[in-house]
Order: sequence, then C-alpha cells, then structure tokens
Amino acid sequence: FPFIAVLRDICRMKAIVTGDIIGSRKLINQEIWLHPLKDLLATWGERHKTWTLDRGDYFQIEIKNPENALKNALEIKALIRGVSPQNAQKKTSPIDVCLAIGIGEETFAGETIHENNGPAYIYSGERFDLQKKEGITMGIKSHWAEFDDEINLYLKLACTFMDHWTINSAQLISIILEHPGISQAETGRRLGIKQNSVSGRGNRAHLREILEVENTFRKRIKMYRHAGSD
Repeated sequence: FPFIAVLRDICRMKAIVTGDIIGSRKLINQEIWLHPLKDLLATWGERHKTWTLDRGDYFQIEIKNPENALKNALEIKALIRGVSPQNAQKKTSPIDVCLAIGIGEETFAGETIHENNGPAYIYSGERFDLQKKEGITMGIKSHWAEFDDEINLYLKLACTFMDHWTINSAQLISIILEHPGISQAETGRRLGIKQNSVSGRGNRAHLREILEVENTFRKRIKMYRHAGSD
C-alpha cells in the first residue's frame, strides 16, 4: 500500500523553526522582547510541547501545517525588529533574530519538543548552523532541493531590507500578518497614524514584496507536497 505510506508521511510532515535572538546580551532589560515573544508563541501552542525557549535567547517551534511556517517566521522577525531601543532617538531595534525553517517528517514524538526527532528537526538544525556561519538571518531546508533554492533566494533578497526594518516598518508588518485583510483605516488606528500614511509606511517596509514571497512559499510547498502523493 505505497499510497497509504506516502499519505502517512505527508500527514507527519511538519515545519520546525529554530531561532536565536541576535544581540540580546547588549540589552539591560531582556523583558522588552522576551514577554512579547512568549505571548506570540503561546498563541501557536503549549510551551514545552509545541515550543521551547532555552538559554535565554534560543528557541524552537513546531508548526503542524508547514504552509504556515514562513508566515510565522515573518511574525517573529517583525516582532523582534519592532522592539524599541533604550535610546528613544534611534529608529531601529537593537536586536534581530536568526530563523531557520526545516520542513520534513517527524518520526518520533515524545512528551516534549526536546524529545521529538525526524528530518524536520535535522533540517532545521543544519540550516540554522549554516546561517550562523554565513550571517544570514532567515532560510529554509527540506528534502526538495529546487524548492529550497528558490525560496532561499527570495529570502536572501528579502533580508536585505527586513534586516533593516525600522521599528515603524516592523510594527506595520506585524499588524498586517496578524490580521490579514485589515483595512488601511483600521491599520492606521492601531498604529496611531493617519490612513493616508499607511500606504507610504507599507512601501518603505516593502510590504507588497513580503506578502508575495509568503504567498509564493505557500503555493510552492502545497505543490511539492501534493506532487509527493501522486
């Protein structure tokens, strides 16, 4: 029953995001990023079972639907880049985040995420180690080489501006990702700016490009997963 076996593997396929806060030790008050990150992760699942935050600034997250992996990673990126500096005159966050997405099967599920194992975890760890060496802040690894090449190119290009998001840009991205389809008027209200200022801030944040990359990722992964079940 090869079809059933393939279908079972697809059902077990998950995304694992391995992350590390860059520059966190420069901060006197760690709570300015720690609490918001914990609150965000808690909306995705139970701590220790679905996510873990270790050694102060290292974390790992299990995302049951791989199609959501990049959106979730972008939400974390925007949250961290939206952290206000101690020097109120600075417009950018003093910290950043390295995020590595691994997509694959989970071959063993234990009581906690620390006990889980499988290609998804291995890919995420391998990609994370590579990114730390190369100074890249976001990337992906799966067993689909062509998929990886395409998406990693998009992410490498996107990081040229995501790594330099201002606090204002990051906060806008956070709202848009958290509330798909939100109106400009409501976005402006949440940000405390006029509606006609939202569009300009979105252009500076490269909002359109970010959403296009996320949508392409979602379509490509769906295509590759379905191709594997044929």
